[in-house]
Amino acid sequence: MEPGSVENLCVVYRSHDFLVVNKHWDVRIDSKAWRETLTLQKQLRHRFPELADPDTCYGFRCAGMGHRFCHQLDFSTSGALCVALNKAAAGSAYRCFKDRRVTKAYLALVRGHIQESRVTISYAIGKNSTEGRTHTMCIEGTQGCENPKPSLTELVVLEHGLYGGDPVSKVLLQPLTGRTHQLRVHCSALGHPIVGDLTYGQASSREDQPFRMMLHAFYLRVPTCTERVEACTPDPFVPALDACWSPHTLLQPLDTLVQVLQAAPDPGPTEGGAGPCSPSAPLPGPGQPPLPPAKPPETEAQRASCLQWLSEWTLEPDN
Repeated sequence: MEPGSVENLCVVYRSHDFLVVNKHWDVRIDSKAWRETLTLQKQLRHRFPELADPDTCYGFRCAGMGHRFCHQLDFSTSGALCVALNKAAAGSAYRCFKDRRVTKAYLALVRGHIQESRVTISYAIGKNSTEGRTHTMCIEGTQGCENPKPSLTELVVLEHGLYGGDPVSKVLLQPLTGRTHQLRVHCSALGHPIVGDLTYGQASSREDQPFRMMLHAFYLRVPTCTERVEACTPDPFVPALDACWSPHTLLQPLDTLVQVLQAAPDPGPTEGGAGPCSPSAPLPGPGQPPLPPAKPPETEAQRASCLQWLSEWTLEPDN
């Protein structure tokens, strides 16, 4: 794959209020370091000079809430990233994220052949306090795991194949909560770390071969009060783009899951404006119809705790 450059920003959705861009795998969103050679900020300023604001510290207009971007992606994660172009749009998108009305799905290559067609991963995730690992996350029950919080990810296996001769599965991941590094931690805890993940990969994995971490934000839907921001980015994990990836068994067509994602109704806010604390409906397994959203009864204590998690979730980076 060609590396990112200031000229090759890919826009997959544009309206008066929002942009959705396909972030490159080797580009940071922004940086306070003046020597950072390339950031998404600089790409946006180059592509849309009319949006530039020289009075801001980054040279690109802040869109309210103290943020230009509606959410975040790790430096090594590629894919769909939503940008609000004005304060009202930013506030509307913020409420969608806060109320858990946003639908996200990721593609990944993970180590090993996962035998189940679908897996629900529910390990609680907390911060790692172990010396030398304080910048990472870990699952409940491991040494040094502080303040673990409930976390839920749905995994659907798409293909089995080989990456550089090693067994690998291509999967679709749907995070139903938004913990820091959630998908990377959950895949690692399952025993199938993401190919190229040097932080959470197994020590025995041959991670010197991949040129990037194989995690891509594939689908994004943000149903704001004024418009439904929806974008599906191109699949980067195909042999035509990476000769090391050689799929040999198709388990679930990606197009089928895209249709399910696009047809799923937008989750609405609960009475009183607070967001639903139960996760939105996950993707169905092969041959299964879409599942209705689950709405288990909640106690006042559970509701208060959930609202606290949601307020923190909007401030934490995506995978």
